[in-house]
Amino acid sequence: MTNRQAQVLIVDDDLSVIASIELMLKQNGYKTLSACNPKEAMLKLENDNINLIIQDMNFSRSTSGKEGLELMKLIKSKHPTIPILLMTAWASIELAVEGIKQGANDFLTKPWDNSNLLRVIETALDLNKPNSINLIDRKELDEKYDFKYIIGQDPLMLEILSTIGRVASTNAPILILGESGTGKELIADAIHNNSLRQEQSLVKVNLGGMTTSLFESEMFGHVKGAFTDAKQDRLGRFELADKGSIFLDEIGDLDPASQVKLLRILQDQTFQPVGSSKTRRSNFRVISATNRSLDEMVSKNEFREDLLYRLNLITIELPPLRKRIGDICQLVNHHLKRIEKQYHLEGLELKNDAVKWLEKQSWPGNIRQLSQTIERVVLMSQSNLISEKDLINITPSKSTQSKQSSKFEDIENLTLNEVEKAMIIKSLDAYNNNITKVSEVLGVSRAAIYRRLEKYGIVL
Repeated sequence: MTNRQAQVLIVDDDLSVIASIELMLKQNGYKTLSACNPKEAMLKLENDNINLIIQDMNFSRSTSGKEGLELMKLIKSKHPTIPILLMTAWASIELAVEGIKQGANDFLTKPWDNSNLLRVIETALDLNKPNSINLIDRKELDEKYDFKYIIGQDPLMLEILSTIGRVASTNAPILILGESGTGKELIADAIHNNSLRQEQSLVKVNLGGMTTSLFESEMFGHVKGAFTDAKQDRLGRFELADKGSIFLDEIGDLDPASQVKLLRILQDQTFQPVGSSKTRRSNFRVISATNRSLDEMVSKNEFREDLLYRLNLITIELPPLRKRIGDICQLVNHHLKRIEKQYHLEGLELKNDAVKWLEKQSWPGNIRQLSQTIERVVLMSQSNLISEKDLINITPSKSTQSKQSSKFEDIENLTLNEVEKAMIIKSLDAYNNNITKVSEVLGVSRAAIYRRLEKYGIVL
């Protein structure tokens, strides 16, 4: 059965709502059933094959949502595998968030947008399909998906790659969690590259370096004359991501006012450029990432709970490097090949004692720290064969050792960009990736640091 042959049950006490949704779904090939109250809905579920439910939160003119929540919990107890989409007014979004906590798959606000509703239905049905991957094998995954930039055979990583393969082709919003340096951006790339949107753009936005005043202009665009420096129209990031994907990195750094604006566009995928009264639409898939605990931020009222549930329909949590030690040898070989190409070297190799030493370290900076350690020891060592002793001698505090021990005889052999990159890497190492502290030490803004991280391809 394809998604468009699925049967959808619409539960709402407003007959005009039922009629409108039924018409739209039937025009798109779906079968529909309807119910005007909880009792009728349960009867339909017992007697008919239902693949998905669209359920209103309020019945009998009640605005508390209590009856809707009770119905949803009852359906989940008797039919746990059927996906449920909740519908509510924007002012009652708290009800929908509570419904998500109780097991609903997603929520929409009234009035809804038909194209957005169709996307949400498709996503819910896609995610409800059984997973065909049982025993996970890296070779089989690579034959089926494009994971060429992700290194590793660890069971934790294979499980993540299996999940990516399953959900990438849907439109589900995905939240990537993980410590700094675990490779969240690479995972975002893999999701996009294995999606149906792979031929379109993946627009990357680092929200950690974006000021509150620039959020609307940067994300929604602006028209000429909207403000003093608006000398011409400019497309925002969401419009550039139309038909593609948008990656919102450092989502946990977004300020409260911008969180509200983001929630609005994620709700119906419409927006207004700064200085314009015309509403525009963008069909994008959102992927976000953070190294912060959003649940903890919600409990402290630092992050909106309704926004979190808009972002984390699927959550992928990346393991720190200390929990995937078996991948270190493969990661090291990968970085040696990169360094050989970057610095025009050849024959780089680590002795067995060096690999064992690396496997014993805690790696608070994860893969980024490992990469920088390998790069540093290669550049500071006089031999292409790296030993445990070489690694022990090369620490952040010793990275300014005499130039006689370096492959580069003097600083004149380094470009300005290479010096700047080295300073940033050294500061990140010294202050455990604390961007605020690094910006203070180097005397530049946080936004400037984030821009340079992107410029030099430094992954936190």
